[in-house]
Amino acid sequence: MNVKLAQDRNYNQNFAANTRGEPNPAAASASPSTSETPSTEFPGVENPELAKTLVRQLQSSTKASHRQIRELAIRIAREVERICRHSDRIQNSGEIYAWQLKLARHRLQKCLTYYNLGSVTGRSELHSHLSAIVYRHIAPLRSNLGFQGRYNLIEDFLQGFYIESLRAFRREHEMPEDYTPRTRLALAEYMSFTEQYAKRRIGLPGRRSQQLILLRAQEFAQGQPPETTLDMELAGESSKDEEEEAQSRSSAMQQVRAAMVADTKDPAEGVLRDRVIQALIEYLREQGQEDCIDYLALKLQDLPASEIDEILNLSPRKRDYLQQRFKYHVEKFARSSNWKLVHQWLGADLEQNLGMSASQWKQFLSQLSPNDRQLIQFKSQKSSDREIAETLQCTPKQVQKRWSRLLQLASQFRNNQE
Repeated sequence: MNVKLAQDRNYNQNFAANTRGEPNPAAASASPSTSETPSTEFPGVENPELAKTLVRQLQSSTKASHRQIRELAIRIAREVERICRHSDRIQNSGEIYAWQLKLARHRLQKCLTYYNLGSVTGRSELHSHLSAIVYRHIAPLRSNLGFQGRYNLIEDFLQGFYIESLRAFRREHEMPEDYTPRTRLALAEYMSFTEQYAKRRIGLPGRRSQQLILLRAQEFAQGQPPETTLDMELAGESSKDEEEEAQSRSSAMQQVRAAMVADTKDPAEGVLRDRVIQALIEYLREQGQEDCIDYLALKLQDLPASEIDEILNLSPRKRDYLQQRFKYHVEKFARSSNWKLVHQWLGADLEQNLGMSASQWKQFLSQLSPNDRQLIQFKSQKSSDREIAETLQCTPKQVQKRWSRLLQLASQFRNNQE
């Protein structure tokens, strides 16, 4: 232990002497494997021993590939060396390697924290942490916004801040412009960088400083429109005098009324939805799919998948099989004799060109055969399958199969257009 401490102390003295240009005859034997030529294993890293230490810790703490671990170690080592190189206090301390090791371990520990949390929990933790920082600064001064109002502003602000952080990550680490973290370790590194980036101190006049994310939040708050006081009762009623008439004509009042109308739910839509669900349940019962009916009932209650598995006593394999059967029967139900009801509920029946615009509908029809276009014409005229079968000289079953195929083609065409 004493030998190791002595070596570290000699290395720090030697490194400091080298940065000042002073000769030191003991540098060759006391420094931990540094060299004047760049390392081929860790390109761009002045002290390969620092990168090797990070690699060993990452290998013992993660299950990532060696390439991912090596690239992360290089990025951390480069950043730490850059910070120490530009810090006069560290350069004059004579303990440069100790500072490099301390800063590197701090960044590595933050990255491993997000790695152990996982992608979902890690994102939630980062989002909650940043939201708490900007909560008081996200709204304009003297605004009376409550929790929900500030929450909505924070969501909008952080979406833009995450994009800014990703661009800064690409720029500072010389990553491609289209780089996106995809692995668990890469996502943990990005979340760790985002937290560090948000807390960077930006110098201000008067020897003051402020965290970067707070400056961004204050700029965001200044860009919000001023609050306007409105009488909500007046928005829902007709005006009675000239003053109320003038207020009701204001643009703000018109926007409130438009939002109130947009939020109003059409009762006919709920009735149509109930009819579709009832018809689907009857269809599944006719097909002997009672377990699919139970699955549908639980899904309509918005229960999580884990709770559904527990109620229905499903193993992962049984759940996958049940979901495949349920999807198969739902698609068959939507293209069988119930197609009109389903497409009417979706706003994609023949009167709406099966959910296509006029130009898309024209292009879709041009790709069909004359017999298929004739079938669509008969369906638009609300002819029965028996009448269509007599005209086309086929069976009603064949008419249903051809129409089901056409609906599937229309669905694929819509999805490709989107």
